[in-house]
Amino acid sequence: MDNHNKLGEFGEHAACEFLIAQGYTIRETNWRLGHLEIDIVAQEPGNNCLHIVEVKTRTSDDDFDPMESINKAKIRHLVDAANGYIEHCQLHMSIQFDVMIIVGTPQDFDIRYYPDAFEPPLRTLH
Repeated sequence: MDNHNKLGEFGEHAACEFLIAQGYTIRETNWRLGHLEIDIVAQEPGNNCLHIVEVKTRTSDDDFDPMESINKAKIRHLVDAANGYIEHCQLHMSIQFDVMIIVGTPQDFDIRYYPDAFEPPLRTLH
């Protein structure tokens, strides 16, 4: 496995552990539908809101702000994936898009959690 894949796997594991410690239930990790992917699908107990969590992992943020990678194309991809998940699982829930940034190494890392990081763009019928 490539180093960047190992780093990403570590970050997603750390993100899941963080969410579990906060009381969330992890419904899915690395859920795929065709070319669409969701890193983590989570839910808070007693809340009818599905959390679609995008995880970005870096060893350092000195030269790069990981939030910069959450651009319009990535948002569109996440919204399409969330819609696919809702339809595939036949759920009737609201959706919240969260971003989790993991910076560091497995031995020493920092977690930055941005709940409700963005609103899905509205689509017109025209």
